[in-house]
Amino acid sequence: DLDLSQVEILVIDEADRMLDMGFIPDVKRIVSRLPKKGERQTLLFSATLDESILRLSAGWLTEPAVVESEPEKLVSEHIRQEFYSVLRDEKLALLLYLLSHEKYDRVIIFGNRKDVNLRLQFDLARFGYDVPVLSGDIAQEKRIRILEKFRSGEEKIVIATDVAARGIHVDDVSMVINYDLPERAEDYVHRIGRTGRAGHDGIAISFLCEYGAYYLPAIEEMLKTQFPSTLPTEEMLRLPEEVPGASRHFESQKRRPGGRGGSPRRGGRR
Repeated sequence: DLDLSQVEILVIDEADRMLDMGFIPDVKRIVSRLPKKGERQTLLFSATLDESILRLSAGWLTEPAVVESEPEKLVSEHIRQEFYSVLRDEKLALLLYLLSHEKYDRVIIFGNRKDVNLRLQFDLARFGYDVPVLSGDIAQEKRIRILEKFRSGEEKIVIATDVAARGIHVDDVSMVINYDLPERAEDYVHRIGRTGRAGHDGIAISFLCEYGAYYLPAIEEMLKTQFPSTLPTEEMLRLPEEVPGASRHFESQKRRPGGRGGSPRRGGRR
């Protein structure tokens, strides 16, 4: 249906991420329908240049010019970084405490897996927070709709995976919460870089549970910094009362066509 024989320029963006997600076979199939390398101009962009990426570039590029950029500071001086040592079962209570006690305009909560994020969405709904989830398999139209509401301030909080976070460019994100610490240090830098933008101050809070603590040394090595962790107080780990009927409302909204789930809105609470 689509004739690619006259394509002059091929741009391969986020090559390392596509490799991680298993998209490269599809890209190879597309490239096989294009004019041969040397007959087209090819540009490849990647956050990392490890051996697997170099193999791809060797197959798709002819005598490429390599341009590498590295910022003077990986993390903006406008971002305050905090770490809390918690058990996995305590993370929800700590998150609820932060959402009710910290001042914020917009918050992004990061989780490593979609199923964990969906469970978190349901748990937050039980306590009155109506929060949308962004993941890589959400339709582009719906994703754009959520992001526009987030930019306008109609949505104050979103839950996202790293894949979805690549498209979040909002200047007024005042807080990033790593509900799960990312497995890759580079993803930590990318996540917290969603706040502290355009000269604004921001805060990045990370939860160090039994599993997440294993990923901290790589982050510290990358940033050449040792981060102290804080033990939450008993008050911070005390679950509040659930909102009556919130979970039933969430399930009913979820079953509606186009529904995302929800509950009586507290997402704008400051």
